[in-house]
Amino acid sequence: MAARNQATSDHPYGPSVARLIDEFARLPGIGRKSAERLANYILSCSGADANGFADAVRDVKTNVKRCTVCFNLTESDICRLCCDPRRDRHVVCVVEQPKDVVALESSGAFQGVYHVLGGRIAPLEGIGPEDLTINQLVRRIRNDGITELVMATNPTVDGDGTALFITNLLQNDDVTITRLARGIASGSVLEFANCEMLADALRGRQKF
Repeated sequence: MAARNQATSDHPYGPSVARLIDEFARLPGIGRKSAERLANYILSCSGADANGFADAVRDVKTNVKRCTVCFNLTESDICRLCCDPRRDRHVVCVVEQPKDVVALESSGAFQGVYHVLGGRIAPLEGIGPEDLTINQLVRRIRNDGITELVMATNPTVDGDGTALFITNLLQNDDVTITRLARGIASGSVLEFANCEMLADALRGRQKF
């Protein structure tokens, strides 16, 4: 921290611009050069544009919260998907993060509702079941008449482990548990598929 403060105070643009560069550089996927370009853009734009950017960041942190039902991001107590009377509330798709809801919704293929875990079980990172919204999911299933649970955790070791943990937890409950299909995408060529994709395709093969 001391080294960072020293670098900030010695920056030729002065401490205010240096601090802005440091903050931009902390964003995922933003290196030092990109952070400097973003800071230079803020310096070159109008005061109204800069204030609009700052207000947008402030509003997001002030107004956006977790849905009290599914834990998706929303500005209301209950998100628009949970409030939509056209959605099938008996089918719940379980995802790791709110961004996964956005990705699935873009397909237009799912008409149920969601449950956002807030991550995945990752013992090496110190993340256990108690750190996620698994208990709330179990309560929804047992109290809300849910008939199907679609496991849409990421196809990683931790994602699959999280799905297996939830499946085992609900083995005595009257709910059907399915998972997203995996394998070869429509229109793709076998020679360009990686080993994991091919293995998933073979394990998930269906009757023709």
